[in-house]
Amino acid sequence: MDLRPNSDEARDIAYHFHSYTNPRVHEEQGPLIMDRGEGIYVFDTQGNRYIEGMSGLWSVAVGFHEQRLIDAATQQMAKLPYYHNFAHRSHGPAIDLAEKLIGMAPVPMSKVFFTNSGSEANDTILKMLWYRSNALGKPEKKKVISRIRGYHGVTVASASMTGLPYNHKSFDLPIDGILHTTCPHYWREGRDGESEEDFATRCAEDLDAMIQSEGPDTIAAFIAEPLMGAGGVVVPPVTYWEKIQAVLGKYDILLIADEVICGFGRTGKMFGSETFDIRPDIMTLSKQITSSYFPFSAFMMTEEVYAPIADEAGRIGVLGHGYTGGAHPVGAAVALENLKIIEERDLVANAAERGAELQAGLRGFAGHPHVGEARGVGLIGALEIVAPEGREEGFNPGQLGAAMNKHFLKNGLISRAMMDAMAFCPPLIITAAQVRDILTAVEQSLEGFAAEMQV
Repeated sequence: MDLRPNSDEARDIAYHFHSYTNPRVHEEQGPLIMDRGEGIYVFDTQGNRYIEGMSGLWSVAVGFHEQRLIDAATQQMAKLPYYHNFAHRSHGPAIDLAEKLIGMAPVPMSKVFFTNSGSEANDTILKMLWYRSNALGKPEKKKVISRIRGYHGVTVASASMTGLPYNHKSFDLPIDGILHTTCPHYWREGRDGESEEDFATRCAEDLDAMIQSEGPDTIAAFIAEPLMGAGGVVVPPVTYWEKIQAVLGKYDILLIADEVICGFGRTGKMFGSETFDIRPDIMTLSKQITSSYFPFSAFMMTEEVYAPIADEAGRIGVLGHGYTGGAHPVGAAVALENLKIIEERDLVANAAERGAELQAGLRGFAGHPHVGEARGVGLIGALEIVAPEGREEGFNPGQLGAAMNKHFLKNGLISRAMMDAMAFCPPLIITAAQVRDILTAVEQSLEGFAAEMQV
């Protein structure tokens, strides 16, 4: 690491306050600086090549340096570099993209609202739920139920819906009216002798009990990822979603599917809602919508959700909400071209085929003494790293994942340690040979990790 006063590393330490980073540790060790990307690979400033096994942050669907997205952004920048959608204004890319998304929706949707990140989208959804309940004359119907370990963003509202400790501690979160129910991770949360089916039933019963305890008339919505991402790639047990939706239907509670990670092919179908037979009232979209070449997000809502909001705004005179960068023409143009590439190259089918290979390979490590569980769907997976037998008490949560991450980097693979779960989420363009390269790097890393643990 070059820490000379004028080096990029030293200047980064001096001036750059990083996201999801321990600032004091960063001051000591400095950054790993990336210089360029190509396909599924990124290269650091020292010329080292890495398989970007996380697609950046679950998001670069079509790979790095896709010329068609560069051209789409350049052309739109030259034509109309910016405009807004306030006060009845619009532009072609926003109109085209809204129509495209409604046409792609797995269930009938009515309108699209554009934002700039998944956090912003979920924050806005909460405001719209409150607005809608007031419009319906149900001012008490404002609470939202999320799940422990669910991830929905980092703004005050969306971080409250997130169910992870680091997103709450010392931030005075969650805010009132946000509740968290059982995490559907059978491997970790299932009881001795409890079948996966029984665990799914218990999750639904826990939700039902929470709703009854709070009062059904006070609950506006339930928000959940079809498959949990940042909480550790948690795959819900079979029948989980069927039972959860039955509970919500019994009490007339809206379902928000947070498709920020699952959407646009990640699970082997266009949306995670299709993979798990979910029928949402609202869908949150981001990340792979532009392959993160441009900050962009949206949410779609049914007519049942939209109509009371529109009526209330009509009564007041205006919808008092919006973002300067919402429906940005460059972002919308990039999104349209990105979705064309996903469809033209049949990347959803590739995610299913390569995903089956990835999942089989990961499950092949399930018998390793340092792998507690291998899990995933499509091109999203995880290995749960465990301590040597008999030494479980000697490691703090996250310590094993951090140690494994170093071995992955040494072997040219970028993953993300979510506590002690190592995540995999490569670009949808990945080939069979590149899947094998990932699995080889994992095998080498497990060997190095095992040797380290024996010391």
